[in-house]
Amino acid sequence: MAVKLRLTRMGAKKHPTYRIVATDSRRPRDGQYLELIGTYSPVGKSEVKINEEIALKWLNNGAIPTDTVKNLFSKAGIMKKFADAKDKKAK
Repeated sequence: MAVKLRLTRMGAKKHPTYRIVATDSRRPRDGQYLELIGTYSPVGKSEVKINEEIALKWLNNGAIPTDTVKNLFSKAGIMKKFADAKDKKAK
């Protein structure tokens, strides 16, 4: 099973909010997911809430983030922590 970290759309018409979720890559975009990682609201003042522990857990287990989720994680500093931990483990 290939796990992806991606966005699932929520909210009203023309006022989207997204959940950042870990899901099987074969599932539909708004289908069932394995675990909720955070939320993202791009309308108005862009607001991102991410549970860092859960995100790092899924990244360490081999989950592949989509481009958008990778950008959100990078802005939150999660990708840097993941890379640092990976480098420490390699040494």
